[in-house]
Amino acid sequence: MAVVTGLPPGGSFAWTLALLLLVPPLVAALAMSWRGPVGTRFVAVQLAGSVGIVAMAAMTFAFDQPSSVDLAVTFGVLSVTASLLYAVFAERWV
Repeated sequence: MAVVTGLPPGGSFAWTLALLLLVPPLVAALAMSWRGPVGTRFVAVQLAGSVGIVAMAAMTFAFDQPSSVDLAVTFGVLSVTASLLYAVFAERWV
């Protein structure tokens, strides 16, 4: 018989808390990416990507889904390409 505790299945409270603590920096980085000089926006996009990767990795452990780490790795690889494209866009049209 399963006991309902309110925690994610197979996960621990520490990983869920770590995931929740990553939300404010992610929101702040996304907010900074909308305003300010181009250099500040570029750094904010980089920070949002890094925090997003760590948040996805924390979700992997919090929800006990080992296959979800593939999504974090893919996002990490695409983040580099997206940053380069953003730099080219900012140089040409902004």
